[in-house]
Amino acid sequence: MTTTPDAPARPPIVDADTWRRELDELRVREKAATRELDAIAAQRRRLPMVALPDYTLDSAEGPVRLVDVFDGRTQLITYHHMWSPGAEWQCGGCTGFTSQFTRLDFLDAYDARFVIVTQGEIGEALAYRDKVGNQMAWYSTAHSPFGADVDAPPGGGFGVNVFLRHGDQVFRTWHTNGRGTEQLSHTFPLIDLLPYGRRESWQDSPDGWPQTDTYDGWLDSPDIARLYGPDAGNQP
Repeated sequence: MTTTPDAPARPPIVDADTWRRELDELRVREKAATRELDAIAAQRRRLPMVALPDYTLDSAEGPVRLVDVFDGRTQLITYHHMWSPGAEWQCGGCTGFTSQFTRLDFLDAYDARFVIVTQGEIGEALAYRDKVGNQMAWYSTAHSPFGADVDAPPGGGFGVNVFLRHGDQVFRTWHTNGRGTEQLSHTFPLIDLLPYGRRESWQDSPDGWPQTDTYDGWLDSPDIARLYGPDAGNQP
């Protein structure tokens, strides 16, 4: 391990053969993790499902049945955005997470769609969507038990749900929340590749590695609006 008075600790410097050997040792674990993720995905495809009632949500065009949120597709992913009515800025974690999903057309080839659902009133929700520069469709469950029934109640946390449609019948097939959403993100996988990782104090890092409190490095909602909102192109 290398360190100087003006810099944090750094990985030790070794010759190329030693570096390659240790990388190969790590690769064994990485490949095992990949195979385990494949096995998890295979089990996910074999999960049973539960039939849902005919919910009605609010959209930019007015009331819409849940079955019509599929927009003709067979599969639907919903991200349930945490919501505080009347707040200037909504959950920074949700805002940052959803800001990643700017190009979703690739789902068309898989007969699927991704949308945001929130407990916020539809007008307030759409205004916030535009404020932070989101581009996908948003829906409101403010006047429907749908959010609460799929583990995203008013005042509750965030979550991801997946649904399958057969005709006019909708089935719930999968759900996750908390750190379960990390596998859907590209931000943490990229940060975890860095020598210093997320730099959050809960992580297992060598002595001397730079560390901060959890969330210190995360972009907050105002940051997302500044980077991607309607005035982003006018930044100095």
